[in-house]
Amino acid sequence: MNVWKFVAPGKIEKLEDKSFAAENKIPAAENKDSTENELLRVRVTKVFMSGVDAALYHGTLKTKYPIVPGRFAVGFIADENPDPLFPKGTRVLLHTFCARPYTGTEKIDFSEDEYAVCGQTQDGFLRDFVLVSPDDMTPIPDVLNDERALIAHYVALGRSAIERLDVKKGQHIAVIGANVMGILICQLLIYQQASPILIDTDPARLGFARTCGIYYTLPADDSLLDGVANITGGRLASGAIFVIGAPGNNHKTPFRVSAPKTNTVYCGFVPDNAAFSLDEALKKQLTIHFVQKVTELERALNLIITHAVDTEGFSARFIRPAEVGNFFDTYEAHPEHDVSEVNIVSLI
Repeated sequence: MNVWKFVAPGKIEKLEDKSFAAENKIPAAENKDSTENELLRVRVTKVFMSGVDAALYHGTLKTKYPIVPGRFAVGFIADENPDPLFPKGTRVLLHTFCARPYTGTEKIDFSEDEYAVCGQTQDGFLRDFVLVSPDDMTPIPDVLNDERALIAHYVALGRSAIERLDVKKGQHIAVIGANVMGILICQLLIYQQASPILIDTDPARLGFARTCGIYYTLPADDSLLDGVANITGGRLASGAIFVIGAPGNNHKTPFRVSAPKTNTVYCGFVPDNAAFSLDEALKKQLTIHFVQKVTELERALNLIITHAVDTEGFSARFIRPAEVGNFFDTYEAHPEHDVSEVNIVSLI
């Protein structure tokens, strides 16, 4: 069995293990009162490489090395088993977030997150096989291919962010950050009959977003407020979502473009240590929410199937495991990488 690990910043190693040891359980497998027989062996087939994986490779995101990267992955059930929902051969989406173990007796460390993140705080999915509890994977419907299923965590996070806004039909919602996540959020808002205004510092990203059906796009420059006012009839946005991880955008932009007494949501998978003043948010009496963990992945898959989001504009770039190190070196050298590309490691 092959396992790829970041053993130090800028260094990835392939390890070969002829035995399928207990260390190949994902974190959630250790969080259940399960026996070893209740865990299912999954053959990992494709892993979506994200900005978090790049940050871990370059050492700009804190973690404990060595670590197996890969936050988002799909695979199939490798063995016969008695679970009627997961017969052998069933394609599955593996869950990134899983609850930390708690026996009810040890002292809780409140400085730690209440959940583990595969590929960041615990080993991820860049390996041939993993042992997974049925609770920590979702079957992929036959009408959905692997590449579209891999964005389900993004769709689920976007839906959670939108729910915090309590969006009404026809409202203008500002979305700051024209990366993959920002574009998907705009498409979800359009599906809910709202009118997103996508804002970004990069004209190329905004240009691609327009090809994905995003009608209102604005550069984050000195003309931004006038542009938002022209679109909204001078009322500004009825809410705002800031996409953490879209480079070059100012964290205070949601406060500038939002109408008083509205909601602002910060969402994303990349940890963010930005410091900024809340003065404008306080003056406008804005309510601020933060969203990172995702749930209800089955619902996210259904949103993809029903074309609530349109992934046709995105192209899949397939990478072999041996190319991962070179890929991340290039990724760092060109931070303006093509937002239309979804980078996937193929393991078979």
